[in-house]
Amino acid sequence: MDILKYTDKHKTFRERLRTFLAKEVTPYAEEWEKNKLVPKSVWQKMGQEGFLCYMLEPKYGGLGGDLLYCVIVSEEMVRTHQAGLTATLHSDIVVPYIHSFGTEDLKQKYLPKCASGDIIAAVAMTEPDAGSDLAALKTTAVEDRNHVIINGSKTFISNGINCDLVIVAAKDPSIENPYEAMSLYIVEDGTPGFNKGQKLVKMGMHSQDTAEMFFNNCRIPLSNRLGEKEHGFLMLMQKLQQERLVCSIGAVAAAEYLMEYLFDYCKKNTDSNGKPLSKFQATQFKLVEMMTEVKIGKTFVDKLVVDHMEGQNIVVETSMCKYWTTDLIKRLTYDAIDIIGLSALDDDHPVTRMWRDVRIMPIFAGTNEIMKGIAGKFMGL
Repeated sequence: MDILKYTDKHKTFRERLRTFLAKEVTPYAEEWEKNKLVPKSVWQKMGQEGFLCYMLEPKYGGLGGDLLYCVIVSEEMVRTHQAGLTATLHSDIVVPYIHSFGTEDLKQKYLPKCASGDIIAAVAMTEPDAGSDLAALKTTAVEDRNHVIINGSKTFISNGINCDLVIVAAKDPSIENPYEAMSLYIVEDGTPGFNKGQKLVKMGMHSQDTAEMFFNNCRIPLSNRLGEKEHGFLMLMQKLQQERLVCSIGAVAAAEYLMEYLFDYCKKNTDSNGKPLSKFQATQFKLVEMMTEVKIGKTFVDKLVVDHMEGQNIVVETSMCKYWTTDLIKRLTYDAIDIIGLSALDDDHPVTRMWRDVRIMPIFAGTNEIMKGIAGKFMGL
């Protein structure tokens, strides 16, 4: 019995998405990889077809859907051989901050455009000297009557070039406790004092626009603050359960597709004597071992998807799952290259591209060492 229960609406959504990606994304993947950027027009096409922010209520332009739509998007997107169109980051990680903590005015102003693809969203937490340890961030936010003045810099911001708005984590310098000093603010592209830095050249995810950001006396309306002042850290902690689960969903989706590719490859390719690679015992054993781990990971993720949709507190489990599944896909791509051999040396080989793209997964959204530390703390260790 399957853990995830897909309705006819889910299945229709998947069919429409698969058709859309085959026409509008996959044929252009190589071009985007070379240009190191996805055109903003594709985001708008995604939004127009209802493939962004699907969990928002219809009054904000969404489908009123659930996390199963995120699973579907992750599973279908991995087949496009590009990692630049980060739809789940936009829909399931960044936009929920506005939906959960924004005033109704902010929701009305931004959410419909996020759903339509007219606004691409990013979240800016990481700084040159502050990664997984948010207490170390130095970006400041000082209130000045009805405005807030932001100063500081951010780095490794996904969607950093294309984004039309960014949710910025900053702290009040007058408050000593770094966790109590943090607040979240919406900053629109084009705001004076907000400048996007260079597009970073990365080992993988070439078509995903990752950038630096600089705030120099950037003045925004006080109304652009999300939630209550000094509650930023609590808001981030509240949303990190879903963020880490989304990472796990993406890792397992990539693992399943990788195994599908490997099985097909080993059946079709032969040694010098014409014997299919899949008929060698050593290859069979390795593929069975790899597939077993993927099955375990899929079962773990699916269970947590259901638990999360039920509103359960699964901080420990999502931390475990994030570290285990992202370590898994890292190992699997490494082993896949050994199985494929010389042809995997081609820089454009799909498995080699996946090997580069997934390497960041154990690092972003909190390193896997941080995940183990969180799980250990909540387990009373």
